[in-house]
Amino acid sequence: MEKILSYFPHLTEEQRQQFAALYDLYADWNQKINVISRKDIENLYEHHVLHSLAIAKAITFRPGTRILDFGTGGGFPGIPLAILFPDSTFKLIDGTGKKIRVATEVAQAIGLKNCHPAHLRGEEEKGLYDFVVSRAVMPLPDLMKIVKKNITKKDQKNVLPNGVIVLKGGDVQDETTPFRNIVEVTDISNWFHEDWFKQKYVIYVPV
Repeated sequence: MEKILSYFPHLTEEQRQQFAALYDLYADWNQKINVISRKDIENLYEHHVLHSLAIAKAITFRPGTRILDFGTGGGFPGIPLAILFPDSTFKLIDGTGKKIRVATEVAQAIGLKNCHPAHLRGEEEKGLYDFVVSRAVMPLPDLMKIVKKNITKKDQKNVLPNGVIVLKGGDVQDETTPFRNIVEVTDISNWFHEDWFKQKYVIYVPV
């Protein structure tokens, strides 16, 4: 929690309580349904919560923004972002039902009203959103093919044009080359100083 507060000091009391509750909830659920590596649960706040919130350093979602979290797993990046942006709405989808169950139970336990997990594959999702977010689900060109249909071009609410924002690590050059004229790749180490964030990126592609 100290890491979250050091980078996001202006949280409300409710947001602090919601973030603080995540560790026990995920530790408990992870014993029943493995959504986070058992070795990694101790690093929940750095490797999962703070990593998700890197997107919030790239963009501050304005009230009314609609976001689709594609391949959310147990709720990342969608649940941390939904806590941080209570006036935006988040739909979290994943093709694995037991992972969506975890995301649903965690969201309900902390009282997230703006977070709606659903057991769906990306191809099945028909809704329109301002942004699609994702965390290392599949290569970027493959993701773009699936989600372009879900991004509205009419209603622009934010500083960045509507599009796709993904969290990736390692060598991302091949994935971003097809979008080289429009893609923005930002090193997360610009914002977060822990060694774990080296060679990890927020990648934004407007649609």
